[in-house]
Amino acid sequence: MNNNPFSDIPPAPAEHFKLLFYAAVLRVLERTSSAFESRDEMFKRFPFLIGYYNELAERGLEGCSADEASDLWQGWLREWEEVFTGHLPLRALRDAAGLDHHAITIFLCIGLIEEEQRFGGLFEALHGVVGQHRPTLGLLSSWLPEASEHGEGREVIRLMQETGLVKVLNPDSPRSEWVFQIPAPLWDILRGQACERPASGLQYLPAEKLLPLDEIILPDALRALLDTVPPVLSSGEARALVVRGPRCNGRKTLLGAVARELGRGLLIARGLQKPDDERWGLVGPVASALCAMPLIVMEPAPGETAEIPGLKGYDGPLGVALGKQGGISGPDVESALTVTLDMPGLEDRRLHWIAASAARPIKDVEAVSESFRIASGHIRRSTRLASSYAALAGRSSIELSDVQQACRTLNRQSLDSLATRIEVSGDWGHLAVSGGTEQELRNLEVRCRHRERLHRHMGIALDNQLNAGVRALFTGPSGTGKTLAARLLASSLEKDLYRVDLSSVVNKYIGETEKNLNQLFSRAEELDVVLLLDEGDALLTQRTAVQTSNDRYANLETNFLLQRIESYEGIVVITTNAGSRIDSAFQRRIDVVVEFRPPDAVERWAIWQLHLPSNHAVDHAFFEEVAGECALSGGQIRNAALHAALLALNDGDAVTTGHLESAVHREYRKAGAVCPLRGTVVVHARG
Repeated sequence: MNNNPFSDIPPAPAEHFKLLFYAAVLRVLERTSSAFESRDEMFKRFPFLIGYYNELAERGLEGCSADEASDLWQGWLREWEEVFTGHLPLRALRDAAGLDHHAITIFLCIGLIEEEQRFGGLFEALHGVVGQHRPTLGLLSSWLPEASEHGEGREVIRLMQETGLVKVLNPDSPRSEWVFQIPAPLWDILRGQACERPASGLQYLPAEKLLPLDEIILPDALRALLDTVPPVLSSGEARALVVRGPRCNGRKTLLGAVARELGRGLLIARGLQKPDDERWGLVGPVASALCAMPLIVMEPAPGETAEIPGLKGYDGPLGVALGKQGGISGPDVESALTVTLDMPGLEDRRLHWIAASAARPIKDVEAVSESFRIASGHIRRSTRLASSYAALAGRSSIELSDVQQACRTLNRQSLDSLATRIEVSGDWGHLAVSGGTEQELRNLEVRCRHRERLHRHMGIALDNQLNAGVRALFTGPSGTGKTLAARLLASSLEKDLYRVDLSSVVNKYIGETEKNLNQLFSRAEELDVVLLLDEGDALLTQRTAVQTSNDRYANLETNFLLQRIESYEGIVVITTNAGSRIDSAFQRRIDVVVEFRPPDAVERWAIWQLHLPSNHAVDHAFFEEVAGECALSGGQIRNAALHAALLALNDGDAVTTGHLESAVHREYRKAGAVCPLRGTVVVHARG
């Protein structure tokens, strides 16, 4: 290579771009000079070309004919490329798109105006059309004489268009007048100016920013499997790796580690849900130019199949991050490997908490790991927030309360648009129910606390069937304490409680109900909150014979909810006032059924004591009469206690017998029933 004038040029992507850029300029000089009487006339008309010509002449092309100059430049460039074994964006794109030297120079001719605006005037003169500053299909085809003679010039440009290298700016014009543009993100990358966000929906992470596979916290069985994946992908035996699992649980991190093992960066594509999204055309060329593995993030709804179009301009491996539901299709995923990344277990969570809290340690990492069964990504986010809360409090370590506050912040960000957060406080001492009901509630709490360990103490018939989910059904008339019990359960477990009204989730459009429910359950799983489904019979009533299309879709919604609740890995409480209407298949999937019945006299006495202020002045004998004779539900007692306190507040006194008597009579009037109290009502109110 001693006679090669490029030998003094350092091997680098920017220099490679410059050499190919000058090859494109050389092609323009070749084809333009014939349009003028002489070369001098061309330089007189466009003096900026003199600088380019002198640069080319200094490289040893002076005195060469146009064809000789092109052949020499191509040969020198090929020798220079052979010496440099690193990644060259233009070379990688050329090879992936199946273009030769002539085609890639035509490709760069399209982009000349992006680099030097004065080429716009040159193209305008060549076309003879005012304002036509970009080369047309007709002009570009003529610049490939050996191909255009056989009608192949347009085929080369069509290939560029199909692979996303260029786009037509005026598709409604006659084809010969089509003008092209190289997408700006791709042009910048080819110039050696890679950035983290090359385009909308695309994120680039270079290989050095990706975690090595051996530094990722993974179950041993999954790690052993992943050790065999990079060789399979690099050999071409499989084109794609699909990682299923919850959001924010390390799917992208895992795929990034695989990309690093393959010597590639990662190009993450989000939001490309429709196959006709024009951004798909960018993914392949940008990935090739960046030496990155594309990672397509898809979240299809249950029963949906998301289509991944074949990536043009890219011939390497592909990664797909997929949720638990739905499927994918497309030519690039037909021979895909699939692995599932489940929620981290107790030991893996402990390692995640330790790794995330290196700057500010967690005081009791064992308790935190036990209390918060959340996705690995949420562990990292929670730790950062908890560290801030600890710093605000002036503590050098993170305490459990800091983590609780951090998780609550994450919950609100992810769940507040899907469900309603309910404040929780208190313990089982704040609930007055029968002994049997209380015992079942305490059993439920124990089941929730040991939900991850239970399967280890079961026989082989149940070991592989149990997951970490707990499904509870609270049945009973309105006002008997079902919602209060759910609040106390969440409080005892130190978790947030989110209430969902199933009637508001149901959508009249086909499939939308399933999407809403799946999104809700997925978010709740990732954040480990207690989910309260109020009025569960809205969707869980017994399925009917299909007589109309409405019956068919209602049954489909019920079927989906049954399956999703069975696979749910969090704590869910369903309440209903009509237990007899609940589908029997659903009842078989319930772990704990707690029946709430109207309180008896002793329970009503306890409920009154819990609701009235400790300084009340209600006569004891009257209190006994109210508890014994007035068969009010817990909800009605709560309302009466509130009204009695309001009357007392207005009178400026403690709650008296008169206040309570008035409040009880008011509850009976609201219910349209006769109050059994014998006394005369005295309304205590002023004004």
